[in-house]
Amino acid sequence: MVSRKILVSLCVAVFVIGASPAMVSAAEKAAKTSAKRSRTFGEEEFLNLFSHKSRRQVSDALGKPVRVGQSSKPASAGAALAAAGKPMGTDKAASVEMWYYENMVRYDPKRTYKTVELTFVNDRCMNITYFNTK
Repeated sequence: MVSRKILVSLCVAVFVIGASPAMVSAAEKAAKTSAKRSRTFGEEEFLNLFSHKSRRQVSDALGKPVRVGQSSKPASAGAALAAAGKPMGTDKAASVEMWYYENMVRYDPKRTYKTVELTFVNDRCMNITYFNTK
């Protein structure tokens, strides 16, 4: 009976010791990936780093966006411009896409904006917006 308890205790100890390095390794990997994603920037720093950069440069630095949006022209836009006396351009339409990231830009030492919107026009980041409403 006593030897059985010792044997069970020994087996449990061997299992715990053997599993510990694997758990520590997994925890280190998770910490490294979360540290990369948890990088925050100041407002001016973010603007300086990502203004007029390509989609590829932004995705390499920030990773995949939380969501992506496409622009759309309202159906009555042509009529509204014609009424204002401004002709519609017949040039090729621009490709406009919005990328959204969360909790990346600080507005004070402890708080970040909930959402950052990067607007790409023809593969260049032309507008950056920070907001807390969505």
